[in-house]
Amino acid sequence: MINNQFVEIRHFVTVAQLGSFTLAAQALGMTGSALSKSIVRLETRLGTKLLHRTTRRVSLTNDGDSYLKDCQNAMAILDNAQSRLGSEQQIPSGRVRVDLPVTFGRRYILPTLLSLSQKYPKLELSITFNDRATDLFNDGIDLAVRVGQLGDTVDLVARRLGEQRRVICASPAYFARLGTPKDKADLSQHQCIVGWPLGQQHRWLLKNEDGIIEAYDIPVRHEIADCEAILAATLAGVGLAQVPIWLVEDYLKTGELISVLDELASDDTPIHLIWLKTPYLQPKLRVIIEALAELAKTPKSRFKAE
Repeated sequence: MINNQFVEIRHFVTVAQLGSFTLAAQALGMTGSALSKSIVRLETRLGTKLLHRTTRRVSLTNDGDSYLKDCQNAMAILDNAQSRLGSEQQIPSGRVRVDLPVTFGRRYILPTLLSLSQKYPKLELSITFNDRATDLFNDGIDLAVRVGQLGDTVDLVARRLGEQRRVICASPAYFARLGTPKDKADLSQHQCIVGWPLGQQHRWLLKNEDGIIEAYDIPVRHEIADCEAILAATLAGVGLAQVPIWLVEDYLKTGELISVLDELASDDTPIHLIWLKTPYLQPKLRVIIEALAELAKTPKSRFKAE
């Protein structure tokens, strides 16, 4: 009923402004008869006559003139409110909970997020760092970056950002002390470093004879649950580590670290940005998704395999 009243009011305003039922009907995309009936219903509801009708022209009654001004003012307020709300909805604002891999997130994603917070003053961030997968729904996370194969994604949207390649490396001092492994079997004679989760991952991902990546058991001397600490231990010469190339790339170039078994360790692990499925993607989420997608395209991006 209320919706019909608003429609009748708009019909009345259009007739009053154009001074013609014929022109108003054309502008509204309806027949003259239907428009006339709409005005009659409005006048009946209000209990007063709003328009003088003749064969040649339409004019306002005193009540119609007063009512038109009130209607125009009310419609202007509604139009402004709708325009303002629509504009505000397009501006990224509100809090976004983002979950990132610890070292990769701090190094390569956090700067982009902080830049966005400067660009959009109403955007608020809650950022957590985890190297283990968190549950977006139960943990209240809006967006997450995941390195590795995804599990069940029925309730998720996943956008692939790129790939991560891993290498096996150690310091020159380490190789001088224990020698350089030439094949997988040689790893049994080495002191290997593994990361998270402690006590569970005593294997590295290596290619088999058919070029297929599979888990390979290794002797573990050190367990270190932090990428930066693994890097420090490797540089110190205490062990051999399989790490993402973005973590050690600069040290490989300077010779502070040396990679081995490259033909076996070069797996491409996917990197995804994920979020919960929703009928409408809020601007605060969209702007972050688009920014990270653009970051992954840049020439120096660490989202690339090489």
